[in-house]
Amino acid sequence: MENIKLDPKQAHSVVQKVGILLVNLGTPDAPTAKAVRTYLKQFLSDARVIEVPKFIWWIILNGIILPFRSSTSAKKYASIWLTGDIAGSPLLVYSQQQADALQSKLLQQSATQDVKVALGMRYGNPSIHQAIEQLTQEGVDRLLVLPLYPQYSATTSASSFDEVFRYHSKSRNPPALRMVKNYHDHPAYIAALAKQVKDFWDKQGVPDFKNGEKLVMSFHGVPKRTLDRGDPYHCECHKTGRLLRKALGLSEDEAILSFQSRFGKAEWLKPYTAPLLEKLGQANTQRVDIFCPGFPADCLETLEEIAMEGEEIFTHAGGGSYHTIPCLNHQPAWIDALHTIALDNIAGWHLSAPTTDDIATRLVNAEEVEKRMI
Repeated sequence: MENIKLDPKQAHSVVQKVGILLVNLGTPDAPTAKAVRTYLKQFLSDARVIEVPKFIWWIILNGIILPFRSSTSAKKYASIWLTGDIAGSPLLVYSQQQADALQSKLLQQSATQDVKVALGMRYGNPSIHQAIEQLTQEGVDRLLVLPLYPQYSATTSASSFDEVFRYHSKSRNPPALRMVKNYHDHPAYIAALAKQVKDFWDKQGVPDFKNGEKLVMSFHGVPKRTLDRGDPYHCECHKTGRLLRKALGLSEDEAILSFQSRFGKAEWLKPYTAPLLEKLGQANTQRVDIFCPGFPADCLETLEEIAMEGEEIFTHAGGGSYHTIPCLNHQPAWIDALHTIALDNIAGWHLSAPTTDDIATRLVNAEEVEKRMI
C-alpha cells in the first residue's frame, strides 16, 4: 500500500461538500522560451494528443520541435500576454474569472452555498492535481468534473478525465465522481454564443450577408484520423454550428464552419480556416466576422492565430474589413450557462448537511414506507 497517499483524516462533524472542477487545456507560466518549452513538452508528450510511437515521437519532439518552436511560440504568447492590473496569460485569467464568477453565483443561493469551485489546467499551472487537493482540503466528497471544452474530444476531454483518474488512483478515499462529457448542444450554451454574436453586432453593425459578407465559425482542428477512429468531435462541432446558425437566423452559406490550428503534414479536419480566409479575401469579400464557439475563453489560438494572423491573411489576399468576435470569457450569459450546466449535472446530490429535524422526518417517512410494504 506504499503508493496510496495520505488523505485528510475523517472528521465526522465536518459537513461534506460538492465540488466542481473546471478544467481547461493550459498555458505557459510566462511568455518566455523556457516556460513555453516546459509547457509544450508536457502537452506534446500526452499520448492522447500525439498518437505516434513513443520512441519516434521522443526524437522528433526533443530534437526538432522543442528546440525550434519554443522561442517562436514565446514571441506569440508575448504579443497577447495581458498586462496592468490583471496580468498574465489570457486563458488563465479568463478561466479563473469564470471559476470565480461561478462560485459567486452558487453562493447566491442557499442550496448551493457549500458547493466549492476550483480551476485546474491539464497542462501547466494550476494543475488538475493542485485543484483537486484544494477541493479535498475543503471537505469535498462528491466531485463534478466540468471541462471548458464544449465539444468532446479524446485529445482534450478524455485526457483531462485521465488525469483526474490518475490522481485518484492513489487516493485512499476518493470522492464520488461525475464527468461532464460534452455540452455542445446545451440550450444555455447555444444561447450564450448567440448573445455574444448579437451583442457584437449591436456595436459593430450586422454584416451585409446579401452582398456576400460572412460569419466564419472557427473550431480548433484535430487530425482527421481521430474522426476515422470514432472520435465524435467533428460531428459535435457541426451540431454546435448548425444550432448557432439557427439561433442567428443564418444559412450555411452565410455562416461558414471551419477548423484552425493545423499542425504537421497529416490531414486534419476540413475546411481549414487559413485557406478559407485567403479564398474569401481573393473573392474581394468586403467583410468577414470570425467567431470561435469552441473556445469559452480567449487564448493564443483566438487572439494571435485568428485575430492577428487571420486578419493578415484575409486583407493581404484582397479582403475588406475583418472583425474578431471575442470568446465568451466571463460574460454574464456564459456564467449563467455554466451555472445551469453544473446544476444539471450535480442533480441528486444532497447539497447541504441534513438538520436533526430533517433526519427525524426522513426516519418517520421511511417507517411509513415500510408499513405500506408489509
